[in-house]
Amino acid sequence: MLMIRLQRVGRKNVPIFRVVLTDKRNSTKSGKYLEALGAYDPRKNGIKQFSADRIKHLMSMGAKVTDTMHNLLLSEKIITGKKINVLPRKSPPKNKEPASGASEASKASEEVKVEEKKEEPVPETPKA
Repeated sequence: MLMIRLQRVGRKNVPIFRVVLTDKRNSTKSGKYLEALGAYDPRKNGIKQFSADRIKHLMSMGAKVTDTMHNLLLSEKIITGKKINVLPRKSPPKNKEPASGASEASKASEEVKVEEKKEEPVPETPKA
């Protein structure tokens, strides 16, 4: 399957990306690609140079787009749709449920004891 993806070509600490058409099985760092479709430089105010007509043509022929590339194409208004969240999902914080559950249980038992004490009848004293 053909993919349109970003390929990093900049040196260390200078990220520059090339937009390429490549086979999905090729590694992003292999350097192999079928066709260069543009460039993206995030350091210079996000300069984007895409060949929009060629990208649309390849997508109509069945080429898939990576999520990041999809969002870049949306921001350039080459394609329409909604952005895709590409950030990794955070794992939910680990709650100490047994400790908090135990404290809730102890609070509930204290409330029951307090209620039991309130319900005990008070012995009446005779008035003289």
